Amino acid sequence: MKTILPFLKELAKNNNKDWFTANKARYQAIQKDINGFTENLVAGIAKFDPTIAGLTVKDCSYRIYRDTRFSKDKTPYKTHIGIFVCKGGKCSGNAGYYFHIEPKENNSWLGGPMLAVGLYHPEPAVLKSVREDIMSNGENFLKTIKSAKGFYWDDDKEEKLSRPPKGFPADSPYIEYIKQKNFSLVQNFNEKLLADDNQLLNFCVKEFKKTKAFADHINRAVDFAREE
Repeated sequence: MKTILPFLKELAKNNNKDWFTANKARYQAIQKDINGFTENLVAGIAKFDPTIAGLTVKDCSYRIYRDTRFSKDKTPYKTHIGIFVCKGGKCSGNAGYYFHIEPKENNSWLGGPMLAVGLYHPEPAVLKSVREDIMSNGENFLKTIKSAKGFYWDDDKEEKLSRPPKGFPADSPYIEYIKQKNFSLVQNFNEKLLADDNQLLNFCVKEFKKTKAFADHINRAVDFAREE
């Protein structure tokens, strides 16, 4: 995995088809490493979260090619690598475990290499269910956050509501969590870990294990919304 950051740094400076085509062999070698790491990460997480057992690389990985159809940014390639491991795969709408690699100096999207656990852009019924669960079971929700040592709550101010959502009391002790549209815990990690695949894998599995209670809590609300 140690070749990924240098490649992404160069890609950020040369984000065009000609450069990528000339360096495609490098990317293919990196993709092979990422696929192997993904398989091992799924196997490692499945030891403490059996709901993700059997996921394939395709279920958890993303293409490097950007969809520019509706974006003002027409650069053709992503300058980060992401792996999302969750029950049912990345498109299931469930909370899960996200691994992200991006150089800090790339005007980074998420601030460099990081781990995250949670739910991103849930559909309206699921969002409402998660909010209701936090309001009703806020004490347990906070316990799951505190038990994830080394992670911090991602207070996403860009997408957070300025006022309580309709039907939720402003005086709830959990209102700042309820106003969120995304629900996640984050841990940034030192890019030096990318130099040793085994060390990186062990680190990710150990840290993600701390967040299982949080992911389970969110997914309980997700499941409830789908049962209604």
